[in-house]
Amino acid sequence: MNAYVQRVIEETKAKNPDQPEFLQTVTEVLTSLENVIDQHPEYEKAALLERLVEPERQVMFRVAWTDDEGKPHVNRGYRIQFNGALGPYKGGLRFHPSVNLSILKFLGFEQVFKNSLTTLPIGGGKGGSDFDPHGKSDAEIMRFCQAFMTELQRHIGPNTDVPAGDIGVGGREIGYLFGQYRRVRDSWDNGVLTGKPLTYGGSLIRPEATGYGVLYYAEQVFAHEHDSIKGKTFALSGYGNVAWGAAKKIAELGGKAVTISGHNGYVYDPDGIVTEEKLNYLLEMRASRNANIKMYADKFGCEFHENEKPWGVKADVCIPCATQNEVTMEEAKKIVANGTKYYFEGANMPATNEAIAYMQENGVIVGPAKAVNAGGVAVSALEMSQNSERLSWTSEEVNAKLKQIMKSIHDNSAKCAAEYGLGYDLVKGANIAGFLKVADAMMSQGLF
Repeated sequence: MNAYVQRVIEETKAKNPDQPEFLQTVTEVLTSLENVIDQHPEYEKAALLERLVEPERQVMFRVAWTDDEGKPHVNRGYRIQFNGALGPYKGGLRFHPSVNLSILKFLGFEQVFKNSLTTLPIGGGKGGSDFDPHGKSDAEIMRFCQAFMTELQRHIGPNTDVPAGDIGVGGREIGYLFGQYRRVRDSWDNGVLTGKPLTYGGSLIRPEATGYGVLYYAEQVFAHEHDSIKGKTFALSGYGNVAWGAAKKIAELGGKAVTISGHNGYVYDPDGIVTEEKLNYLLEMRASRNANIKMYADKFGCEFHENEKPWGVKADVCIPCATQNEVTMEEAKKIVANGTKYYFEGANMPATNEAIAYMQENGVIVGPAKAVNAGGVAVSALEMSQNSERLSWTSEEVNAKLKQIMKSIHDNSAKCAAEYGLGYDLVKGANIAGFLKVADAMMSQGLF
């Protein structure tokens, strides 16, 4: 390993001993860059990697709110503004009990490269809270969002930091957050948040964008392999926006998704999630206050596998759409044993580094999260453009732009991998392509 890369990884581990998710992604990204660093000694002189792995700003704050019984609760809120070399910080807000500093730093670090790959002028950041919206009333969620934004508004703005949604933060939450921002700031800065409803500046196809983007990226990989999506079976995890959008596009392209999953298990639907009724039911489930994946199995007479993951199901393509580290070495071995050829990451870092390496070593083509699931942030950036220029593009226009962005992400990743002697390694290629643009901007802006 390049000595400079090794030193920065070890120093980062020493500084962040209790942040495993963050250390995992730093290690994965930096080890991909060895060939680049070997050719650019100026990066070490400028301490570029040391600056790259340290967030520009980390904000942590208390969020106090009351439930419907008047009982007070206290949660932690965060915003990690990781790197703004390319533009205002951009990245989602996650409301989930698992949220902590390590998870948000890993998400923010990944977001830097993901946003760079889109070629749009946005930096990388992430935020959220350990608040759990599951089972809460609309009034409770509104009060929490108002308390959260009362502090967050000090640190964001259309030209500073533009949050979006993520797990636990959909259109309802974005609406409550924007309403409080407008109340406190007394300003119609509708470009301060993305993922808004259409009535006040949202973009068409934003809910579907990440899932659609996964399939637009996959189309490029299939074309490279002289293959077709038509007739292929897909194993998906999750049942939120990403899985829903992916299932819709899979059906449109002639394939079929045969699994979805939740916190309590997975559903196997051999007929495929291909009908309008089934796809719409995913939306109904997600909107339910007490959503449970078993609801789908009960309604459509499908198999429900309690407390299991879907990666033992034989499928041509696997697309994790849920959360981090759901694909360990155990699941990777099942995927390989099933003869799966394609693995595309619709979620953020769903597989461990070891699992990715094992799949690649055994002939599985891996599309990494920072490239594959960039469709959501790409359309969020398009929403920012529409807000700043007071435009409203049609769904066809947005969809065409998204498809072109995902094609360029694949093509640039493949090109960088080939240029640095890595063959068709889309994982390392994406890291290199995302890094080079950020590195050039950081070098030109001086020590910052």
